[in-house]
Amino acid sequence: MQFPLSYPLTFSFKIVAFAPQFSVRDSKGVLIAYVKQKLFKLKEAVTVFADEGQTQPTYTLKADRIFDFSARYHLADAGGADLGSVKRQGMRSLWKAHYDILEGETAVMNIREENVWVKVIDALFSEIPILGMFSGYIFQAAYLVSRASGEVVMRMQKQPAFFEGKFAVERKGLLGEAEERRILLSLMMMLLLERARG
Repeated sequence: MQFPLSYPLTFSFKIVAFAPQFSVRDSKGVLIAYVKQKLFKLKEAVTVFADEGQTQPTYTLKADRIFDFSARYHLADAGGADLGSVKRQGMRSLWKAHYDILEGETAVMNIREENVWVKVIDALFSEIPILGMFSGYIFQAAYLVSRASGEVVMRMQKQPAFFEGKFAVERKGLLGEAEERRILLSLMMMLLLERARG
């Protein structure tokens, strides 16, 4: 990721051969990150690439344990330097997505679902024959990234789309480059986990 980034960013999901993958593009359509999740790994590990050909690894997102609902995902650059981590808040996240973004052992920010009812209604609507195909086009979940003080610094919202998931990310507050990078990597990991959860 080359900073400063041109917002809004677009996260576009596709499922190819059962493997979730997505690209991140800036407001001009320039690719800034590409992720392809490997299937059937006991311990989650995701590599972020600078290109779709997956020849330029830039970051890694690695779980600290095997198959745990409250796993912590360590963020690192291609050289292995620690960039922080993101952790799902176990039981809290069953009803409403809640993740802590950590610097060392300190939670400096969090990601929360803006309105849990959107997800509930979307899940119910998607079960209706034929009409359920349009659920992803009608109901769009949104997530807020906030500092510990409550200040919202970024917002991500699902966009209407058929056959693929699209999310728009907008910056809402002032951020340092390290904070911005940590947030975007955390959002990538969160999206992969939330898609797996349904």
